Amino acid sequence: MGRLTRAEQQQVTHERLLEAGRSVLQRRGFLAATVDEIAEEAGYTRGAVYKHFGGKEGLWQAVVGAHTEAHLQLLGETLDRVSSRQELIAALIPSAFTDDQDATRWSTAAMEFMAAVTRHPDAAAVSVAAQRRHEEQIVALLEGACRRLHIQPAMPLEQVVVVLGALGGSLGLRAAVDPATDVAALAAGVMTVMFPEPKE
Repeated sequence: MGRLTRAEQQQVTHERLLEAGRSVLQRRGFLAATVDEIAEEAGYTRGAVYKHFGGKEGLWQAVVGAHTEAHLQLLGETLDRVSSRQELIAALIPSAFTDDQDATRWSTAAMEFMAAVTRHPDAAAVSVAAQRRHEEQIVALLEGACRRLHIQPAMPLEQVVVVLGALGGSLGLRAAVDPATDVAALAAGVMTVMFPEPKE
């Protein structure tokens, strides 16, 4: 196998840093994780993190972006298969509401990031823009499923998606500090109100 071109080497570095960032940020949380720790896990210097992502905030955005793409693909495939209101509600319960400890840690890290960027308007603006794009795509997916199932949401889907996102973050954080809380049942109860029985 021949030597990698410079562009290929840069891509390998980018992917390794991205994977190390995902691992460290999930394991340590956004606030505790350091650029040095991420760079060391990837096998590079801290300068590589800044060169490729501009810092910890930029790396977080890249990690979230990759996660979002995978989430949208899975959600789209799942919503295409739902055939009832109950299945629709089940499809919208995030894995953070289960016993998946990795998902719970990820939800906590996301809350830490949101709290941190409130003091950094530029980073916050980038985060909000990405979040709104994500929400618009979820709305489009839900519109198709609701239309097929003849479900009229209790409020505009744009608002439903924002509420469910905020609920997911809050309940994920609650699960991290109080594992005994049945957050899945709480989420399902809210979604039962958001997505009422189809009208005859």
